[in-house]
Amino acid sequence: MTDPGLDLHEWESQWAQLQEDAADSPEEALPEIVRLVEAMLTDRGFDLENPVVVEDESRDIVADFFAARDIALAAETTKIDQEDIQTALEDLAEIHDFLVDERGAP
Repeated sequence: MTDPGLDLHEWESQWAQLQEDAADSPEEALPEIVRLVEAMLTDRGFDLENPVVVEDESRDIVADFFAARDIALAAETTKIDQEDIQTALEDLAEIHDFLVDERGAP
């Protein structure tokens, strides 16, 4: 799923399926959504290993991603509040929209 050669069509197909999964079981879908968004960020040139970025909207994108990823990791080992899971899903949706709508095809 995290093949760096994913194109926009593949991203959108995977995103649509994961959104259906999230509607049925948000807690189970969250880690997969995190993995897809991580692949998208990496393909777009975001350095998630060294996330020091200039003061622009990229800083918020990376910070929101890390927060959502932390929630997903915690959800795999403990019971997480549904509101936190929903917040993570919303943040990931905003990141997805930013990467797709404002960045265009890779």
